Amino acid sequence: MKILVTGFEPFGGETENASGTAVQRLGEIPGPDGVNLATAILPVTWSGAGPALLRAVETHQPDAVIAVGEAGGRAVVTPERWARNLGHGRIPDNDGVVRDAAPLAPGPARLESRLDPAALTRAIQDAGVPAEVSEDAGAFLCNAVFWTALHRTDLPATFIHVPAVRSQGTASIGAETDPENARAESALNFNDITHALAAAVDRYDVRHPVLDDPELGTWQAYTARAKAHPSGQTG
Repeated sequence: MKILVTGFEPFGGETENASGTAVQRLGEIPGPDGVNLATAILPVTWSGAGPALLRAVETHQPDAVIAVGEAGGRAVVTPERWARNLGHGRIPDNDGVVRDAAPLAPGPARLESRLDPAALTRAIQDAGVPAEVSEDAGAFLCNAVFWTALHRTDLPATFIHVPAVRSQGTASIGAETDPENARAESALNFNDITHALAAAVDRYDVRHPVLDDPELGTWQAYTARAKAHPSGQTG
């Protein structure tokens, strides 16, 4: 079984994107025999994000897609239920484009995730990371990629928003997904987010330990460490 997991490059003048960092960490860990994990980092541009996702699908031929993005207004991991047929860029993308609110493509007003967000949420919670189902993926490029995965492919696909955490300091952006919400202070870190993605992938038969610790070379070792540190901090 092969699962494609995607994240995003930094944008808005930031040097990190929590989704891209966590996906890169996840992708550096080999999976068990017979199981493949493919990863891709997507550009934060209206012209490039959707096509990059479709190229990754064409290249890797996955059995399922889990796309990941960051949301600065959220403090926990949030698997999404709906992709909206709406694109709106309140800030410039990495090409400098500001998009007025408009449908992404001819089609229905929204499409539902093909991977159960409630099941993903339970798997992440069971791994010790706070999570809740989201009913609104926003209208920025995270939502656009989610829509593309559902509208342009027949694959089981979903989207997971993660808090916009940084290795140092706090994100200066983050209201693109939830413009009505103030920037959230999350207690999670990159280990927690990678842990959450590993749990989500594990829900669909792909298991990976968190990077950063050579002692965590097997899923069993990682599970034991996670139980000893239920907040998800393995360091």
